[in-house]
Amino acid sequence: MRVLGLILIIITSFFFTGIVFRTKSIFSGRKGRSIFQPMNDIWRLMRKGSVYSQTSSFIFRIAPSIYFASVIIAIMLIPFGGQKGIFSFNCDFVFFAYILAVGKFFNIVGALDTGSSFEGMGASREALYSLLAEPAFFILMGSFALLTGYTSFSDIFISIHFGSYISYAIVALAAYILIIIAMVENSRMPVDDPKTHLELTMVHEVMILDNSGFDLGLIFYATNLKFAMYGAILANLFLTPGKEWFLSIPIFVVVQILFAIIVGIIESFIARFRMNHNSQFIFALTSISLIIFLTVLLMVGKFL
Repeated sequence: MRVLGLILIIITSFFFTGIVFRTKSIFSGRKGRSIFQPMNDIWRLMRKGSVYSQTSSFIFRIAPSIYFASVIIAIMLIPFGGQKGIFSFNCDFVFFAYILAVGKFFNIVGALDTGSSFEGMGASREALYSLLAEPAFFILMGSFALLTGYTSFSDIFISIHFGSYISYAIVALAAYILIIIAMVENSRMPVDDPKTHLELTMVHEVMILDNSGFDLGLIFYATNLKFAMYGAILANLFLTPGKEWFLSIPIFVVVQILFAIIVGIIESFIARFRMNHNSQFIFALTSISLIIFLTVLLMVGKFL
């Protein structure tokens, strides 16, 4: 049963981005393409060969594979309801954050390895935004660890209970933080526009300008998996241990679909921020997470 969460994340990753695109199409008055079209595009890329510049080294060649592998390993830490992840240990959420950071590091170094000034600019922005989002995640998970007395993903989600207005407010703020972190980590609106073609304002897309074929397909699919991964963390807030697995699966799928729709709505109605406002927007998540932390201190009676 430990692999059930991994299987569900992989399945939902097949249509997650498609639902985002379909939602944006509906709100813009268009029919839109199939929800499986993004996966068809990725599959087409994976069947092609990759082209490498003579100025790049082996780092550029291995970076997409390490980036993809880091996402897979991080997913293996995510529990499913009352079931632990494939890997589960104390403070595994710290390992979760830094294994993703390893993949992001190689993605950034791979962009720098090309020698392109545009890709270096995008890599610098990607590193900055991830750096600013990191404190919010750790404060949030540390608050849950303080509230439950446990430090692993599975024990935290098994032990956490919501039964008061304060706890409902905490889970609402936590869901907001996770949604925005997911959008920042996947370079979506309002921080980045994946559809723009102006190199001066691109972040993630300008980093992968020299990637092609199978490598580019790995990077795109890793993005799908990361969205589904954060959706799984959100779903665990609603999957209490008392539910049977055949009840937990529909809840998991519904949360993932709602998450994708929310992302599509945000991208439909919010314009991209000016570049100098992105840092302020991302760092504001830390302030919200501090509110959760102070509230938890009050709840456990440790506020001095």
